[in-house]
Amino acid sequence: MLRYEILMLSVPEITQDEAKQLEDRLEKVIGQYKGNVISFERWGKYRLAYPVKKNDYGVYFLMRFEIASNPTSLLEELKTIFAVKLNDIVMRYLVSKLDAAESLVYQRPQSLEDAPARDVDTFLREHKVEGLSSRDGRRHFRSEGRHQDDAEDLMIGDVDAEIEA
Repeated sequence: MLRYEILMLSVPEITQDEAKQLEDRLEKVIGQYKGNVISFERWGKYRLAYPVKKNDYGVYFLMRFEIASNPTSLLEELKTIFAVKLNDIVMRYLVSKLDAAESLVYQRPQSLEDAPARDVDTFLREHKVEGLSSRDGRRHFRSEGRHQDDAEDLMIGDVDAEIEA
């Protein structure tokens, strides 16, 4: 048996019904070629590195399947389905052949839907960035401001003293 996976990037507005239709349609096509689906998973919504079809976000899906023989015909059929029938839902896709001896375990990155909300100061502390947090910045500018204000006060006082003389 040959193993393949399809990583799909869908539009960010995909509904659960559309995702189920996507899964059913692909499962039906794979079944026609005497293959079976191992898994179909929704990875979640992610911010994209660059806009795809004018979208800054997308929802990733991963489908893994096995086929006994003639993968070329199935792959051509999948290419046609993605280009013609699913082009309004699936923005990008990638079909990869998997090593049959390899484990199917993988580590997916945390999606925006799963990630806890963090503020900027927490992020900067976690990544050990110094001098950029709002707390550090306020101390820095306040201390500089005091010195600058003191210098201006001295200059103003000296000017006043010269005027009076």
